[in-house]
Amino acid sequence: MDKSFNGRKVILTAGPTYEPIDPVRFIGNHSTGKMGFALAECFARHGAEVHLVAGPTNLKAQDPAIEVTHVTTADEMYEAVRRLAPAADIWVFAAAVADYKPKAASAKKIKKAGDELTIELVKNVDIAAALGKEKRTDQFSVGFALETDNETVNAREKLQKKNLDMIVLNSLNDPGAGFKHDTNKITIIEQEATTAFELKSKTEVAQDIVNLIWERVHA
Repeated sequence: MDKSFNGRKVILTAGPTYEPIDPVRFIGNHSTGKMGFALAECFARHGAEVHLVAGPTNLKAQDPAIEVTHVTTADEMYEAVRRLAPAADIWVFAAAVADYKPKAASAKKIKKAGDELTIELVKNVDIAAALGKEKRTDQFSVGFALETDNETVNAREKLQKKNLDMIVLNSLNDPGAGFKHDTNKITIIEQEATTAFELKSKTEVAQDIVNLIWERVHA
């Protein structure tokens, strides 16, 4: 059976966020956005109307059915997703959003002075958790967890806390998984099921994720 998402609206986040310290420096991470963009392309191939909210990345959406909103910071990503989320049937939070941001970014470049520099950080909004409080029963949400220890326990905690329907677990302990790779090795955790996959290309991983979402949405 063709796994068609015709008539379905999907919102995806991808890539990192950059939180400015001053006009030339920022707090970020190594996310390339490859997994999120691969998911967007896969959903589009299966007929979904896709809106991709992307942090700073060199990637370009190939399918003309994908509408892209470019953002830089976690706050910008949250505002874009919050605006689009009510109309979407499926939410996929694949972005690596910075947990913290500088409390106050300097308007001018911070000059080098002394041997130490202290920057006060404050917590960013947890986009998936914030929207999870507003999720309707007819909406399906998917999160991502990149872990280094207690992987399954931490992922299950996020599944509950963020009101997700499934969470895609990546472990940095698996060679070829996580940031800066064209491959990934995932385990998909749900309330009543856990599905593990072998190391595959991110295009193939995206198809595995989309297949399982289709099965759950059409159950």
